[in-house]
Amino acid sequence: MLTLDASVPLTHADRRPHAVVVGSGFGGLAAAIRLGARGYRVTVLERLDKPGGRARVHRQDGFTFDAGPTIVTAPFLFEELWTLCGRRMADDVTLVPMRPYYRIRFDDGATFDYSGDLAAMRAEVAKFSPADVAGYERFMAQSEAIFRVGFEELGHVPFGRIRDMLRIAPDLVRLGGHRSVYDVVAKYIRDERLRTIFSFHPLLIGGSPFRASAIYCLIAHLERRWGVHFAMGGTGRLVNGLVGLIAGQGGTLRCDAEVAEITVACGAATGVRLADGTTIAADIVVSNADSAHTYRNLVPASARRRWTDRKVDKAHSSMGLFVWYFGTKRKYPDVAHHTILMGPRYRALIDDIFRRKHLADDFSLYLHRPTETDPMLAPPGCDAFYVLSPVPNLAGGQDWAALAEPYRRRIEASLEATVLPGLSAELITSKVTTPQDFRDDFLSFRGSGFGLEPVLTQSAWFRPHNASEDVRNLFLVGAGTHPGAGLPGVLSTARVLDTVVPDARVFA
Repeated sequence: MLTLDASVPLTHADRRPHAVVVGSGFGGLAAAIRLGARGYRVTVLERLDKPGGRARVHRQDGFTFDAGPTIVTAPFLFEELWTLCGRRMADDVTLVPMRPYYRIRFDDGATFDYSGDLAAMRAEVAKFSPADVAGYERFMAQSEAIFRVGFEELGHVPFGRIRDMLRIAPDLVRLGGHRSVYDVVAKYIRDERLRTIFSFHPLLIGGSPFRASAIYCLIAHLERRWGVHFAMGGTGRLVNGLVGLIAGQGGTLRCDAEVAEITVACGAATGVRLADGTTIAADIVVSNADSAHTYRNLVPASARRRWTDRKVDKAHSSMGLFVWYFGTKRKYPDVAHHTILMGPRYRALIDDIFRRKHLADDFSLYLHRPTETDPMLAPPGCDAFYVLSPVPNLAGGQDWAALAEPYRRRIEASLEATVLPGLSAELITSKVTTPQDFRDDFLSFRGSGFGLEPVLTQSAWFRPHNASEDVRNLFLVGAGTHPGAGLPGVLSTARVLDTVVPDARVFA
């Protein structure tokens, strides 16, 4: 069992109330820092051999691959964590702005450089449809209006009571929250390719553009407001920086420490029991595990009235992810840091993934080439990549042990025919992750990539609450609770704890 202890060892004289955090994804690490700043002694328990959860790092044959999130938006949410510890984030992590944010390539070879530069964006829109420039600007104004309510006013507010939802209902109706992201985009923009460009964002947080609430239109303005960034050295640098902050507060991170149960007595969480039988007492427990796994597997059924197995099973999970990490012995200088390759179908493909749970013959892809920005992530003269394909979650019944390699080869052939010529001859390292790995490694229910699907009936009050409805002194952070997936959403789940977790002196 790997243990990363504080720089100043804890002693029995440490009388601070104890908080146990289950999982060391960004939500768990951020929660630990916020709790440490409020007077708790914190222990973070991670079942894998390294911290980060879905943001862990793969190192292979001299290449460094970020396993999970690669798009950093709203960096102030990270900076807040360093400030809470009396530190400067810039001393530990260098964030570099992306220009463009993404390059979007359609099946016919047409490309759109998506950025925060208003003049450049007008020109890109006009390249596809001059008549849609004015509609684009109206859409961005609507995105800003939704952002003001959905992110600035509500992103850090707990939705613990139904009246919290009823209070915002007029705003939801006024802003079209009952409609889908695609429907709102289509209201302003007529060109179908531009509709695709401005509606794909829900896929970044596990949602279908045709089912995700229009509240998620706020992402377009959020990106313009703070930009899209990359952490030099990879996202793992952010993980390491947060682990260092926890240690500096006197907290502890234990890897290879799998939690088998959240112990409950008299309706309140009292600690955890590890898979090896060890029990750890706590005044509060924060679960950064998948919310469905938390309730179905960690909280005893006898302690659950709302989040029963039946309710969890009826919920809609986000799509699965197929991720291929690979390195080449040459560079591809014409490929942008973030490239989105749209397949020949949009609505029909997404319907296959989310509704039919069918693995289609075609696909759309997100290609990440971090070595455009940081060449140190690969050996000299080489490029590091990962390519991500949205696929059905495990409810589709696909046998990924049999499908993974044929599917990878199809993606390889597609990349070779489009943006990475000669790819097959240039490969020198390769690794694949499937929805089955998400279930096995991260205990993700149905192998979903982002927890619950972000539809209106699974947003805000309808999501598992940050303060458990079933168990006192149990709190949830991460993609499966409010406000949801994506780095800003996950970091905001920890921010909500400042409101719902009592001050440490309550337990003193």
